[in-house]
Amino acid sequence: MTTTIQPINVRIMADELSLAGHLRLPDNQEKPLPALVFTGPFTGVKEQVAGQYAERLAERGFATLAFDHRNFGASDGHRRQHEDPSGKLADLSAATSFLANHQAIDADRIGCVGICMGGGYALKHSAVDRRIKALALVAAAFNDPKVMREGIGADSYRQMMTSFAAVAGREHASGELDYIKAVSDVDGEDAAMPGAEPFEYYGTERSAAPGWKNQMTRLSIRELLTTDLAIGADFIGPTPTLIVHGRTDNFCSPAGAQDAFDRIDGTKELMWLETTNHIDLYDQPSFVGPAIDRIAHWMASYL
Repeated sequence: MTTTIQPINVRIMADELSLAGHLRLPDNQEKPLPALVFTGPFTGVKEQVAGQYAERLAERGFATLAFDHRNFGASDGHRRQHEDPSGKLADLSAATSFLANHQAIDADRIGCVGICMGGGYALKHSAVDRRIKALALVAAAFNDPKVMREGIGADSYRQMMTSFAAVAGREHASGELDYIKAVSDVDGEDAAMPGAEPFEYYGTERSAAPGWKNQMTRLSIRELLTTDLAIGADFIGPTPTLIVHGRTDNFCSPAGAQDAFDRIDGTKELMWLETTNHIDLYDQPSFVGPAIDRIAHWMASYL
């Protein structure tokens, strides 16, 4: 029978902001321990997807750290519920430093795990932070502005940027942020992640977590459309990189996962799972189980 490893509440300093984290330390392993730093889905907090993966991998003998990025959950940040790409990368660097300086952890055996939007951030972080010795990406979003513009259409993309510039102007003048819902299953309602599928997870008890809010800044969408995370694939080698992705995924493209994999020059593996949707890899045992097994094996091999 597997024993659940209780999280230790920790605080991580990043750019003078205090980030809330859950550190899990296996107590039946010799120290110093190999460690994994986690980053999860867009809007997510540490008690949701990243935390579930962190808990399962702590049970496999890894120290794990899941945390709330700035502006979210129990972490600091004055632009609440705002996606801050450069800030998230700074958070990951600080979280890696926290692990590297912890007395129970082997600083030479640190890996990174990113799920959904966190996958893109984990890729870019690990590409430049050589303290990360192995990487695993699950149902990852490999954001590439050029690809997004092609999908939306150049004229529509430019019109969207014009509308976002107007929002930024209004916010500057009023001092008030423009918010929309994070998820909604109501047709036509403004939401960062509209539709039944994200609502099925975030809009129900399935993802209930104390720090999560059904709210995002409108300008978070601009960040998603303009941030290049896929470029990390060109720089990640020789760090061993595992990509676990579902064959059916309408939110994080399987084609994007294949393209990122093809761009990686070094030790790599792409594991396909026969999912029915994106959120299967959030919490469904028949998909999360194989993903955890493969990540555990991958990290044990390279850390």
